[in-house]
Amino acid sequence: MTNTQQFAQTFESQTKALIDNIKKVCANYGLGNDGNEFKVITQVFLYKFLNDKYVFEIKKIDKKLADADNWEDVFKTYTDKEIAKLNMRLKPSIARISPDHFITSLFNKQDKPNYAEIFDKTLTDIAIDNSDIFSVLTEGGEKIVLFENLSKYVTDDRDKFCKAIVNKLTDFSFENIFNEKFDFYATIFEYLIKDYNTNSGGKYAEYFTPHAVSKIMARCLVPQETVGAVNNATCYDPSAGSGSLLMNLAHQIGEDKCTIYSQDISQKSSGLLRLNLILNDLVHSIHNIIKGNTILEPYHKQDSGELEKFDYIVSNPPFKLDFSDFSADLDTKENHERFFAGIPKVPAKKKESMAIYLMFLQHIMHSLKENGKAAIVVPTGFITAQSGIDKKIRQKLVDEKMLAGVVSMPSNIFANTGTNVSILFIDKANKGDVVLVDASNLGETVKEGKNQKTVLTKDEENQIINTFNNKEVVDDFSVVVSYDDLKAKNYSLSAGQYFEIKIEYVDITHDEFTAKLNEFEVNLLSYFEESKRLESNIKNQLSGVKYAQ
Repeated sequence: MTNTQQFAQTFESQTKALIDNIKKVCANYGLGNDGNEFKVITQVFLYKFLNDKYVFEIKKIDKKLADADNWEDVFKTYTDKEIAKLNMRLKPSIARISPDHFITSLFNKQDKPNYAEIFDKTLTDIAIDNSDIFSVLTEGGEKIVLFENLSKYVTDDRDKFCKAIVNKLTDFSFENIFNEKFDFYATIFEYLIKDYNTNSGGKYAEYFTPHAVSKIMARCLVPQETVGAVNNATCYDPSAGSGSLLMNLAHQIGEDKCTIYSQDISQKSSGLLRLNLILNDLVHSIHNIIKGNTILEPYHKQDSGELEKFDYIVSNPPFKLDFSDFSADLDTKENHERFFAGIPKVPAKKKESMAIYLMFLQHIMHSLKENGKAAIVVPTGFITAQSGIDKKIRQKLVDEKMLAGVVSMPSNIFANTGTNVSILFIDKANKGDVVLVDASNLGETVKEGKNQKTVLTKDEENQIINTFNNKEVVDDFSVVVSYDDLKAKNYSLSAGQYFEIKIEYVDITHDEFTAKLNEFEVNLLSYFEESKRLESNIKNQLSGVKYAQ
């Protein structure tokens, strides 16, 4: 292990320890397993991150601060005008933190009365001061700012609770890890939200797409040899959740070469996505995060009022969601083109068994630019369904030559659902062959909580990515087919239906052939004799059957 790797590993451990320590404080004050715990954890973590990031950046542009034994003592001598000039030199993506709002300033105020109010006001003032850059919008235009009053979630000893939180924030600084890259922050983010991003979240639960799936989607959409050639790309997820798909895609393209757009019905997931963007140097895209109902009220539109078109779209849409409350509102003239294959009917019973993903899939196809690409997680049943909306969507993909391929994933690649999934790749510029990959036999089964989960090795991930991108034919794993082949197979996108049936031939001598033939003749004669005996027995038994009076 190199010194750099050891350094990163040390700070990863320290960062996780900070998260654990904040969780312990929450548990000690009655917030353990409380529905509001994740708000405290994520917002306090973000406050610490932004505080240290501001310090890191002002030291980069002010040598006097960087060289000082105690930079804060020097900073205290600066006038408001000097601080304002310093702030003007910072990138817009850096949150402005006033000296009175530093963690050290909060730490030094612990002897003051009503400390919880001081704590809350510090965070809300930072949120207000930075609302133009860091706020998430609702579809109605309302701003959801960075921070809220956190002490309100504790019923007793609020001052002590806030002091305990602040004391945990002074143990170490993030300053030494701001040069780390995506993989570091992806690991930290997963650790930060692991208890709050599960299917226990109720009706609009956010599902964290496994890193292997996110990686495969990103690297098949943007092959390694094209990295660096993509510029000013627009990347969209209409059901973004906490944003793991978008983060992997942005990292593959280059965070400075793309702009993120998203919409999600959950305020919780929009907040988590904002945190993810901040960690991964994508602050410039925060104003494109929208909390809202993509299917009913898609937010991102052109000046003409038509839906915005994007270069890349990634999505792991919900498979089960009751939209009976607004399904009737979707049948409008404006939506006929978007939902070209139809709107699924809502059954009277088991409303959450609806194929809501079919709505998202049609929305995605409608939202792609002329040469746009997309990767969508779908139930594997979609790729072979012989009728209905599923079939109509596949027909359009094939007939209009806008399909890149399909990768069928192993069972239980998602620990929280038993549904088998495939990744559907759309490429409106692909007028040639299509690659179908059956990766269902890959991976190793591991236990995750009460559930079984299949985990792919790095080699298996690369096997899928390379096979897909190179359009390789591998026995019992992948095929390359034409659009005409797909039509001939009734638009099936299952690789298995195109695999060759192989008959093994064994060379034998003339004597071996004669011996085999004699053996077959002997066996046949015995079978014939047995058949005659059975025939005779059956006739005798039938002749003895009498009608009972």
